[in-house]
Amino acid sequence: MSNTPHELSADFPELAGKISALKTSDAHFARKMEEYHDLNREVHRAETDVEPMDDLAQAELRKNRMALKDELYQMLTAAA
Repeated sequence: MSNTPHELSADFPELAGKISALKTSDAHFARKMEEYHDLNREVHRAETDVEPMDDLAQAELRKNRMALKDELYQMLTAAA
């Protein structure tokens, strides 16, 4: 289990199988997942002061993460 909060499979455990399947079968989904993973780790590093940044920059990162997470969730549930 990851120490980084807000990983998709942890936030949507009921969709873990579909996340895994789409990562291997859908290149667009896989790219978006990688983008989300990188952004999520950046937010985590900022929040834990490993790579400190001002509050406005952190808020912008969180907003971008939320938008990307919403997009991924729509992709996961679109063909459910």
